[in-house]
Amino acid sequence: MILVDLNMPRMDGREALKEIKADSDLRRIPVVVLTTSKAEEDIYRTYDLGVNSFVTKPVMFESLVDVMKTLGKYWFEIVELPPGKMER
Repeated sequence: MILVDLNMPRMDGREALKEIKADSDLRRIPVVVLTTSKAEEDIYRTYDLGVNSFVTKPVMFESLVDVMKTLGKYWFEIVELPPGKMER
């Protein structure tokens, strides 16, 4: 799983997402946007670019820890990913 923030330094998260999805070795890796944005435009745009999940960061640290645990459980224990390079 690749975590991307829309407001990363040096490269905007949308640009990173475009590059990831354009790379044949990376495009099948699930990409999760984890950001402070709740803007509909950001949600629609990132899904149009191929993001697998859009998650708004919680304000409280404890809530962020819970979100990260849930994401880990979902992507690494529940979801079936293509075999090969992506195996756990």
